[in-house]
Amino acid sequence: MKVVVARHAGICYGVERALKMAAEAATTTDRVATLGPLIHNPQAVAALQERGVGVASSLDEIEQGTVVIRSHGVDPAVIEQAEQKGLAVVDATCPFVRAAHTCAAELAASGYAVVIVGESDHPEVEGILAHAGGEAVIVERAADLPARLPRRIGVVVQTTQQLDTLRDVVDDLLPRTAELRVCNTICSATAKRQTAAAELAEEVDVIVVVGGHNSGNTTRLTEICRARNPRTHHVETAAELDPAWFEGASVVGVSAGASTPDEQIQGVISAIESIPGDE
Repeated sequence: MKVVVARHAGICYGVERALKMAAEAATTTDRVATLGPLIHNPQAVAALQERGVGVASSLDEIEQGTVVIRSHGVDPAVIEQAEQKGLAVVDATCPFVRAAHTCAAELAASGYAVVIVGESDHPEVEGILAHAGGEAVIVERAADLPARLPRRIGVVVQTTQQLDTLRDVVDDLLPRTAELRVCNTICSATAKRQTAAAELAEEVDVIVVVGGHNSGNTTRLTEICRARNPRTHHVETAAELDPAWFEGASVVGVSAGASTPDEQIQGVISAIESIPGDE
């Protein structure tokens, strides 16, 4: 079988930066922990743990040493609390996420009612909400918008959302508002990966998307591919591959989320190439 990799796939600048910052912190102090998983990739998080970077679910679990703020960002109050505890803080918030924080804060300060397009239970959205002052409407799609809204609306979007979703929300809001300000904070790396995955899915027999099952951006890549190719499969590692998926296939596509390291992608590619094809 021939394996074709999407033009844009795998680890992005923000994730690579966060991994590097956490690894460097482990070389300068004996006690380092990330506040929650640094990125949504269990294998990468496990590799960091082997290098001495622990994972804490809250600041209560970190009594001393260094805390690394994960790429998804946090409520600024959390950083203040960490500093008050005497912890050294390494802020690995992705620059694109930080831009979303800034937009949310500016919209709220300017008197706009803030609408966040994203997943309400995602840590990135929780951070955006905090920067908006804790007051915002969170929607995953246009259908989630409430019937009654203030006349001045400001929109900010989770960095890993699809542009079509943002467009749908904006189209719904336009006739219902007197003033609408939109911050398109979708990460350029995310947009490129989504476009490339969509194009590839239409050109191959089977497509495999590699990345954490807990990764929002990888899940969206899978949804985008599956809408174009029903033979779409999402795996974290090569161990999850099923040879039956590739029966009758001559060309297999591979895409990967922005939190997927290269070695993970290469492991899946090698495993696919080793699957016997049809005679």
